[in-house]
Amino acid sequence: MATPRAGGVVVVGSFNVDHVWQCDALPQPGETRAGRYHSGPGGKGFNQATAAARAGASTSFVCALGDDAGGALARTLAGHDRIAMLAMDSAEPTGTAGIYVDAAGRNSIVIGAGANAALDRGFIDRHAPVLSGAAVVLAQLESPIEAIEAALRHAKAGGATTVLNPAPANAETSAALLALVDVLTPNETEFVALLARHASTALPADAIAGLDDGTLHRLCRTLLPHGTVVVTLGAAGCFASLPDGADAGDGPRWHRAAAERAAVVDTTGAGDAFNGALAASIAHDAGGDLRAQLRFAGRFAALSTERAGAAAAMPTRADVTARFGE
Repeated sequence: MATPRAGGVVVVGSFNVDHVWQCDALPQPGETRAGRYHSGPGGKGFNQATAAARAGASTSFVCALGDDAGGALARTLAGHDRIAMLAMDSAEPTGTAGIYVDAAGRNSIVIGAGANAALDRGFIDRHAPVLSGAAVVLAQLESPIEAIEAALRHAKAGGATTVLNPAPANAETSAALLALVDVLTPNETEFVALLARHASTALPADAIAGLDDGTLHRLCRTLLPHGTVVVTLGAAGCFASLPDGADAGDGPRWHRAAAERAAVVDTTGAGDAFNGALAASIAHDAGGDLRAQLRFAGRFAALSTERAGAAAAMPTRADVTARFGE
């Protein structure tokens, strides 16, 4: 098992054992469909930690696990990728997810939080030195908000860059949590949920990619005035909005990046691939060229969709270089 080191990426979040059925079409209410089954590691936190590690970052993972086969699997797989595992022991079973994937690679997911819901502030506080010593701390919202807020607070105290992937869209958020965020990375569904909750703005998710850049930038500034917002747009790529005063050269304080072409097999975990790779890129070159960081993250995510699974589908930095060059 790897040992936590200063710098690098610390991911705070969930681990799930994924139970996956691949079928021709996603089942409708009341419908039974035939499918092909497999099981593997997942959870947004572990997916992102695996992505960060395979993207080249020294990576630690803070989570909660049950005393069961799922917990043992998490520890074994973390060791394979040299991820330093900082796991709180829980009486609850290790988290699980039921995932359906259709022929186009689209998915539908139901999560059983289990031990993930037990991660508490006390455990986070005991690992404050790891968080405050990181270059980047990355979190999601499959763990209790109190634990996530505490983790980002320790990160800020040490000068780390804080990245929040506000997923899933229906998770609790607060103004206090957003105030701790340097980089916010919602997808379209998560973005409109945050706008409705924190900016009293109602928009359909499928309208976001089609907004003009100036309008989308203004919405991002309304949501997170002090930080960078990166909205992932699926096949439409991503949109990044920089705060006032950020160095954007001679151009506007926003940037839209196209998605890389991919032979899609399974989109499960693609957003996690993007987040982990972006965190690794920021840790490698803090204050570096955001366009280059987004390009690397987009390429990493594209390759992840060409393989089935979540954490297991994450490519390596060498894979990205072999496919796309430096």
